[in-house]
Amino acid sequence: MAAPGGPAHGSAQGPAQRKFRPEIQGLRAVALGLVVAYHVWLGRVSGGVDVFLLISAFLMTGQFADRYRRGVRVHLGRHWIHTFRRLLPAAAVTIAGTVFAALVFLPGTRWASVLEQAWASLAYVENFVLQRDAVDYYAGNHAAASPFQHFWSLSIQGQVFLLFPLLFVGMAAVCRRLRLHYERVLFWLFAAVFLVSLGYSVYFTAVSQSEAYFDTLARLWEFALGALLALVSRRITLPRRAAAVAGWAGLASIVACGLVLQVDGAFPGFAALWPTLAAGAVILAGVDGGPAGVHRILTLRPLQRLGDISYGLYLWHWPLLVMALAVSGKDRMGWLSGSAVVLAAAVLGYLTTRFVDRPWRAWSWPESSRRRGLVAVAACAAVVALPVASVQVSLQAANYKALANASRDNPGAAALVPGYAGRPDPSASLLPLASTVSQDWAHLPEPCSADLGLPSELADVCTQSSPADPAAITKNVLVLGNSHSQQWLAAFEPIAVQHSWRLYQLAKGGCFYDPEAVVEWDECNDYNKVVAEHLAANPPDAVVLVGTVAAPSSPEETLTPGLERLVEGFLARGIQVVAMRDNPRFTFNMADCVSQHGADALACRPLASAVLAEQDPLVPFAQMFQEGFFPIDMTDYICPGGDCRGAIGNVFVYLDDNHLTNTYTASMSPMLEQRLLEATGW
Repeated sequence: MAAPGGPAHGSAQGPAQRKFRPEIQGLRAVALGLVVAYHVWLGRVSGGVDVFLLISAFLMTGQFADRYRRGVRVHLGRHWIHTFRRLLPAAAVTIAGTVFAALVFLPGTRWASVLEQAWASLAYVENFVLQRDAVDYYAGNHAAASPFQHFWSLSIQGQVFLLFPLLFVGMAAVCRRLRLHYERVLFWLFAAVFLVSLGYSVYFTAVSQSEAYFDTLARLWEFALGALLALVSRRITLPRRAAAVAGWAGLASIVACGLVLQVDGAFPGFAALWPTLAAGAVILAGVDGGPAGVHRILTLRPLQRLGDISYGLYLWHWPLLVMALAVSGKDRMGWLSGSAVVLAAAVLGYLTTRFVDRPWRAWSWPESSRRRGLVAVAACAAVVALPVASVQVSLQAANYKALANASRDNPGAAALVPGYAGRPDPSASLLPLASTVSQDWAHLPEPCSADLGLPSELADVCTQSSPADPAAITKNVLVLGNSHSQQWLAAFEPIAVQHSWRLYQLAKGGCFYDPEAVVEWDECNDYNKVVAEHLAANPPDAVVLVGTVAAPSSPEETLTPGLERLVEGFLARGIQVVAMRDNPRFTFNMADCVSQHGADALACRPLASAVLAEQDPLVPFAQMFQEGFFPIDMTDYICPGGDCRGAIGNVFVYLDDNHLTNTYTASMSPMLEQRLLEATGW
């Protein structure tokens, strides 16, 4: 949020200087209205946040330039403490309230992520967490939005509130010593920042838009543009007609931006110039448009009041929306339910502004010394830190308790074996705990050995389980393909250890192994090419891959693309192939379903006939090959009795909508070993 929702103070155009800019307060209200409306009803991005970013830099630059003109020296430490003392109270209350609501309304599968992002939001690094998850295939449930996702812009803004004052104060010292013109130096400095950041933003957006969206450097030009606007606006007074045209054109462009552009797919590259330049036009127009000026609308009392609570409303609208969607099970709000969310956010925004933000800003005690200011900042942080830390400690204790009895209470697939004599406690916690299940990915314990001859591109990603003595290795078994191949590592590793195989993996999430195919993901094509070259020079004894692809909540199961070509190529080089049948996939998060409704809920037990082909496609496919190709089907341990369950033997089967948990896959290892050895004769 701009100026974090406080009064719109800044420098004015022309010789007269207005300390309060009501038209900017109104512009903030318009941008906020667009953000909330687009989020709640349209499910997309409006460009309003970009307006906030520009306004915040505009106001901050005006304040520092004004202080320099008046000969006021700024103490950086005190300034930073003052800034975050004003920012944190409302944010801390919102973060703490959101954590409490998440524990009540969201499934336990999402708690760990919520707690992590609560810390990130408090520390103003939420954009880095979202940036990491945007490109991390294993980051969890991408379909379920974080209740802290809107803190990405506040985090970048907080980082700029640390960086820009450093530039302002540093340049002030240089200009005083060298007797340079302060605002002129700042202009060229921010012009350079603008050009470098915009160029980087355009490049990064083209290469990885989802990552660039949350990148501080890719957004820095928007702040630099606001700073440049503040530096030139004092010297520019538009004629009345030009001001009226610029103001109305700017406002219309801001409103139209989200309708015309697919903002969340194009920003923050060149496309983000649209709302920022439009906002600049409104700010330059100011109040110079006369009776027909846009300020006549922007200074209306309703917009001023909305601007007053803009920070609080922005803070609350997103977590309320996420909670409402989670409770209702919907993907988008209707007009009535959306209006209820907006009304609730407005009420909470007003209460937060009235009883938290304003009293804290008006409290003079923390302003009397840096120590007191730090105490105030620490007190705000404690509002979040204490409850979040206590919840995390509680979850960790529950995990230790569950693990202590896991061998008795959490047999997983072993509970399905005929004659199983265990007596697990039916009230025992499912493993892994719901709060950590989304991170229960399969992995191997050590980096691959140098004797495999891996190129540098693969050496960093290859992992293995191998006998300590290379001479003891009886077989090299490679797991290839995407994450559905990788998830079987937990079942294969104990078998490899038992039989002195070296089990190693070169799987890549989201990337089918087919070096002759060209897909839209260049990184996958390049990766497959490198893997193919490595295998040509260093063939394993056998490869393990997934041979079919199940369609989400559909029986349309097909062979993995290019499977026939792959198998023929491997067999021609004497490499045996083990092809696992794919597990069922769903259009909903199975782990969430179990966490919310229980393991026995019918909603969490779809029929196998509804999610897999009646016959394993690998069975007729295998008839094409006389030897060396071995299909393995473990469906009866995933869908016993024809029901595909979200939990078996007190163990989560799925970690999301299509991936098996490491814990459950490991529990299938003895059964897989029997079938594998019978099929292969190894």
